[in-house]
Amino acid sequence: MTKKRVRSVPIYVWVRPEELEAIRERMAEAGIQNLSAYVRKMALNGYVLHVDLSDIRELVSLQRRCANNLNQVAIQANTYGGIYPEEIATLQKDYAALWGPLSDLLKKLSAVTEL
Repeated sequence: MTKKRVRSVPIYVWVRPEELEAIRERMAEAGIQNLSAYVRKMALNGYVLHVDLSDIRELVSLQRRCANNLNQVAIQANTYGGIYPEEIATLQKDYAALWGPLSDLLKKLSAVTEL
């Protein structure tokens, strides 16, 4: 008496050797040893991360404008002496304080979105 298969439709997926290695590493992290079970679980219950970066792009654009404004103030100060060096240093410090967290966020987003 033969047992009838519960899953009777095969699916074939072609991958590169490095992709297979990454899949096997993720299987090990998940504690799953059966490739079919892992692929089925990921296809049915896994998720694809799609990140809308339009707000981040806007922030980067604003940061670039801020840098441009800072350069214009520096030129004005150096040409006409209308601003004190301490003020320029404060502007640069403020800009650096703004750019640091944004840069960190972009790095984290880049790491998350890489496959």
